[in-house]
Formats: sequence, structure tokens, C-alpha cells
Amino acid sequence: MENKHYFYVLQCRDNTLYAGYTNNLEKRVTMHNAGKGAKYTKARTPVTCIHYEIFETKQEAMRKEYAFKQLERKKKLEYIRSKAHEITKK
Repeated sequence: MENKHYFYVLQCRDNTLYAGYTNNLEKRVTMHNAGKGAKYTKARTPVTCIHYEIFETKQEAMRKEYAFKQLERKKKLEYIRSKAHEITKK
């Protein structure tokens, strides 16, 4: 069975962004919306997954998450927009 490692970005109810890592994207988003995903998103539900990328290893996905979190909000949104066409091709 092939493991997938996701870097993902959620848009919260208050329009803030949350970035994370998971190996099961659908389950993780469901957990966030149930108030069990992360302390940050607990009070900001519902959340919507607005971006994700798939990596072969956990380390690659977590490196992407870390790099994304270092960006200013404007740069984060630019990054997501620049990658939007790639997700629609999947």
C-alpha cells in the first residue's frame, strides 16, 4: 500500500490560514471541523482545505509546511494561487 504525505492549507472561518501535515487529508480535515484537529482551528471552524500537495516522504511534506509557515500572508496567498492550476489537473 502506497503512503501519501500531504502538506495542506486550510482557510478558517475567520479567514486566517492554517498549514499542516497529514497522511490522510480527508480524515484530517474532518477532525479539524469536529474541533479535534488542532488548538488553533478548534475555535475557527468550519475550515476549508484550499491547497494541498502530495509528497513521497513525511520529511518532504514537513519541510514544505515549515517553509510555507515562514512566509508572510501575502506571499502564502500568492504561492497558493500560483499552484492552483496543478491541483485541478490531478
